[in-house]
Amino acid sequence: MINIFPRKTEKAYAQSLNNVYVFDVNCEANRNQIVDAVESQYGVKVASVTTLIQKGKAVRYSRGKKAYPGSTTRKDLKKAYVTLVKGDSIKVFEEVAKQNDQTKTDKKEKK
Repeated sequence: MINIFPRKTEKAYAQSLNNVYVFDVNCEANRNQIVDAVESQYGVKVASVTTLIQKGKAVRYSRGKKAYPGSTTRKDLKKAYVTLVKGDSIKVFEEVAKQNDQTKTDKKEKK
């Protein structure tokens, strides 16, 4: 069993409207493990999975005023785009939508 975490970004929200959900997964996880983890954690049926590895950015740092600067890289990140069977959905962004509705009604009440 692997750990998967849903991405809560604007792009991921737009994808979820098309029944595609984006997850952060371990870099060593394969597609079969991702399918098993999504189906067991969320109780849905997976149609397909596409994955990509985003390389970590190069970061420069200074070791002091007179020392030479150094450089390193951030960790690589693996994303999984999971397409669900028609009719299934995961409620990742439901809380965000409720909060947006509440703030809109609060603003109207203040006026």
